[in-house]
Amino acid sequence: MKRNKFPLTGISSVALHTVKENADFSHLTPIYATSTFSFDTTDEGAARFASADKTKIYSRWGNPTFTAAEKTIEALESFGLTNENGESIKLKALLHSSGQAAMTTLFLSNLKAGDTVLSHYALYGGTYELIHKVLADAGIKTIIADIRDLNILENAIKQNPSIKLIHIETPANPTINCIDIEAVTTIAKKYNIIVSVDNTFATPYLQQPFKYGVDFVLHSTTKFLNGHGTSIGGVLIGKDNEYMHTKVWKWHVLLGGNTSPFDAFLLINGMKTLELRMDKHCSNAMKVADFLQQHNKVEKVNYVGLTSHSDHLTAKKQMKQFGSLMSFELKGGIMEAKKFMDALQMCTQATSFGNVDTLISHPASTSHMSVAKEERLKFGITDGLIRLSVGIENIEDILNDFEQALKAL
Repeated sequence: MKRNKFPLTGISSVALHTVKENADFSHLTPIYATSTFSFDTTDEGAARFASADKTKIYSRWGNPTFTAAEKTIEALESFGLTNENGESIKLKALLHSSGQAAMTTLFLSNLKAGDTVLSHYALYGGTYELIHKVLADAGIKTIIADIRDLNILENAIKQNPSIKLIHIETPANPTINCIDIEAVTTIAKKYNIIVSVDNTFATPYLQQPFKYGVDFVLHSTTKFLNGHGTSIGGVLIGKDNEYMHTKVWKWHVLLGGNTSPFDAFLLINGMKTLELRMDKHCSNAMKVADFLQQHNKVEKVNYVGLTSHSDHLTAKKQMKQFGSLMSFELKGGIMEAKKFMDALQMCTQATSFGNVDTLISHPASTSHMSVAKEERLKFGITDGLIRLSVGIENIEDILNDFEQALKAL
């Protein structure tokens, strides 16, 4: 097959042409729906087991469809980035069955009993439970602090030498707080602390954390990378290729968090339209945020594209656009929030986000229901907070649906 001989200049080209599988001259990456792979000889089997390439042994270990998705994500996260020698950075991605599986691999391959992870307020509910319940039972402590304040960040590190990893979710779910990736990473490196970033909300198109020296990036690929709500998946990407191929890979396969060939296939096809979708998501979201901010029944809007958001400048510094996620509160609190959501006629109530259609949810009773109320309130997740993932529908229809639902209050 003829290969590109020149560097690609845009994300859409990267998403479409990083991998060109040519098994049986298939134009699209095939679905390798097989649990295992055969060997012609015992020596060939031994060679594959000894190799760093585990693609064609057993599908818990690897699969050509997984590899195609992984290589595309590696290319998206590293696009245009170079190391200190001016060379393109090389990343390694491991595809998982969910974002939670990817996060579990991240934590357990880097932390042990007695270690501490430092993170911030307003994390995704599943992450919050994972670090406070599963990691806690494994003897791994968690410190939650407002690390947007760099003095708080550095003091926490100085007072807790057991901190081995700082985990950032930016923008954060569901208050849309933003953490300065570069500032946090600069301080972390002074103390030889690993930094991981959940880049699900922003995607590699809007934000590239490896640009700022982080060690790991992860995504729930269920969301924007897939974009169509057709599969569950997650990915963990690291810049230390040897470490990713050895210890991280070993934890990944032993925990059994592999995805399926069909889900990987759906992800590959979703990523092909990432740039087109994200541009429309962001354009629509800005208009929805402006509409909500000016409405007399809306108390507060959390969207980093608004200059009124406390982290607007941080988002502007590290994001290409401001994304499609926002949250807001109505003046009537939880009762009005429920009435509003139930009055919507086009927008869909669902707990996920990142689909092509507009999704709306109530975090206190869904994604964050397992977080103690006093903790939720401390994070800014009130009973009346509504989370919104703005889709790519015609903006007039989104605004008309919101207008008629607000009039019903």
